[in-house]
Amino acid sequence: MACNSDIPEVAVAEVPSLGFMLTVTRTATHPFLARYNLSMKATAADGCSATSELFPDTGGVSRRNVYAGGTGRLYVIGQYDVRVFDKDRCSVELREFRSLEDRLDYLGTFDLDRERRWKFVPATARPEQPFEKL
Repeated sequence: MACNSDIPEVAVAEVPSLGFMLTVTRTATHPFLARYNLSMKATAADGCSATSELFPDTGGVSRRNVYAGGTGRLYVIGQYDVRVFDKDRCSVELREFRSLEDRLDYLGTFDLDRERRWKFVPATARPEQPFEKL
């Protein structure tokens, strides 16, 4: 039987073309069940940096898709939450799904790879897997 380690798993997405670096950290909260706390840190090329706790994974919902908006914002979308990093205001905000921009550019996803390691998988390596509407 496998045990979860409470050592944080860090995954980083660098998007130099947009001037962003995004880190999502996943930390197990239960030794046997798939339960994790997640946090993100977004950093812009100008040095602006903001952090946010994400909705916790209470059973198989750690994956977070990352999108660029036409307004220079970075969107981190999970099954139950949306966080938006606005580099002009140097902040991360919780948003409602219905308030998303119409055309977002999919950049990749934070998820487990084939070896069950937490990492960022770019759009060139895995196509977008949208979340089911609840």
